[in-house]
Amino acid sequence: MAIFPPAAYVRAMQPLKDEHFVSWEQSPEQMDGLWANGWRHFGPIFYRYRQCLTSAGIRNVQPLRLDVERFEPSASQRRLLRKNGDLEIRVKTAELLEDRLRLFDLHKQRFAENVPNSLADFLGPAPHAGPCQTLELGAFLGDRLLAASYLDVGATGVSSIYAFFDPEESRRSLGTATMIWEILLARRTGRRWHYPGYAYVEPSGYDYKKQFGPMECFDWDAWRPLAGAGAGSE
Repeated sequence: MAIFPPAAYVRAMQPLKDEHFVSWEQSPEQMDGLWANGWRHFGPIFYRYRQCLTSAGIRNVQPLRLDVERFEPSASQRRLLRKNGDLEIRVKTAELLEDRLRLFDLHKQRFAENVPNSLADFLGPAPHAGPCQTLELGAFLGDRLLAASYLDVGATGVSSIYAFFDPEESRRSLGTATMIWEILLARRTGRRWHYPGYAYVEPSGYDYKKQFGPMECFDWDAWRPLAGAGAGSE
């Protein structure tokens, strides 16, 4: 069977000197090791790259991770949790369900460029088949799904894959809220690290991840404290 890079991966950016491999099975400990060395995956396709070519030019990639044990929500993050206190957060095994696919399609209409293709690009064609355990965090108002995020689970860490929400509920800042809920779930399940994915050294739309502290970045040699992490989040 031919394996192609996910459309969401190649559509948004052109990796420079990327590394990749295909695997349908990795142990929780192996996932921890891969994340700690800057690897991510979409379905069975694992990849990492240090630079990419975007519409704004070459950008330098920063893998990020947050120390769950030391995380304390900022004042603004606590206000956000209170604003969404009417929502029920349900955790389950990830599946490509019809209502999730519909909500994903609504959410992607927010983008003018780098439009994601499908949820399957991020979770793979069969999330239950591996390469690791993947959970869904669903935010419900009654029986209505307002947001969903997907989280891989390792032995000592978790890694965020993708999150989306109903555009009609943008006032709730659910993109940020889902990241807080993921971190709190990691804490409740005894994990040390939350990997929120990549950002760039240069300013970009991924900078909201840097509003969480204490955040570290991988300089492709070692993990180091991210300067200014959490700044401006009060």
